[in-house]
Amino acid sequence: MKKNILITSFDMEVGGVERSLAAMLNNFDYNNYEVDLHLHSHTGPLLDLLPQKTNLLPQLPTCKSYRQSIKQILLSGHLQLFFKRFFAKFQASKYGKTNQTASLGYFQMQEIWRLCVNNTQTINKNYDVAISYLWPHHFTAFNVKAKTKIAWIHTDYSIIEIDIKADLTIWKKFDHIISISNACTQSFLKTHPSLKSKIVVVENITSPEYVKKMSEDRCGKAFSQVSFNLVSVGRLCNAKAYDRAVDALNVIHQKGFTNINWYIVGEGGDRSKIEALISKYNLQDNFVLLGSTTNPYPYMKAADIYVQPSRYEGKAVTIAEAQILAKPILITNYSTSTSQISHNIDGIICEQSIDDIADAIIKLFQDDTLRSDLSTHCKKQDYSNKEELASLYDLFD
Repeated sequence: MKKNILITSFDMEVGGVERSLAAMLNNFDYNNYEVDLHLHSHTGPLLDLLPQKTNLLPQLPTCKSYRQSIKQILLSGHLQLFFKRFFAKFQASKYGKTNQTASLGYFQMQEIWRLCVNNTQTINKNYDVAISYLWPHHFTAFNVKAKTKIAWIHTDYSIIEIDIKADLTIWKKFDHIISISNACTQSFLKTHPSLKSKIVVVENITSPEYVKKMSEDRCGKAFSQVSFNLVSVGRLCNAKAYDRAVDALNVIHQKGFTNINWYIVGEGGDRSKIEALISKYNLQDNFVLLGSTTNPYPYMKAADIYVQPSRYEGKAVTIAEAQILAKPILITNYSTSTSQISHNIDGIICEQSIDDIADAIIKLFQDDTLRSDLSTHCKKQDYSNKEELASLYDLFD
């Protein structure tokens, strides 16, 4: 008899976590497991990547509110959720002032779930296994019934601002914790050392055949053939640091390398901030926001360099995909960077400053041999890893 598995996440907007979820579902063992997928919001172009064998559950209105603005929640008639969301925002602001930090996104999301989970609908089905794929994990902890509960770590815990005591209370409600890399595990255990016995490493699933096939499509916007083109893929948010990318390209152009262009594939809340910087430096023709797409791979393939200028990452799916496409890769030295790149072997790791990012790009631009060596190394590697799922299945029994 097949076991019933539930996987919960937020949506299928363009992002590394969402692509890794789609890849996992497309490689799942449906001969032995029935898989239901609950998404808080049925939105995002990556919905098209979900396999037919996965049963997408109906959307729950109160769950959708977690992807809505406070005004939208009020207009939808969820008054209790409206007041609690407003209070969560107030609490986050208070926390920021007390702790002198502007990085409030994680704390505010944690407060939203802490306050609102009791006003959120439940899933009325008993499961053998329930998997919460994206933090915060309150919904699966409180609103789902399952014999075994598993939660995923996708981020670098060393840099996020949260209520650690409240966070630990939620993690303790899960039988197992999946980390996507050893580096993620180490940073997580610095915050929650008592949870060491629960952690299992399961890397993000990548499909070289799929990535290479999809990269053969045409780009929606053709790159200049006389320019040196950089590409980055990811949400327009603080973590991805595209604001610094604009600053870095300005430095590059100020040094005379005006034929270098930078293309960003993705969408997000920082768009207006990034656009303001583009205008400030008059880089409208050189730093291009392409928006979101279900298929970023033609852009990645067309790039001269793939760049990940992030402030922090867990284990970026996009880096593995760029490796599959044998691109010269430049990433910043966030705490988990060495879990994906060996410096000067399959990529370059530079420091986090704007000048360091600019200098590393110029170095790669000028050194054809280095770019060729990085690309050649990636071509020789096998990046398929669907066997990682065996470690997950072991937790089901």
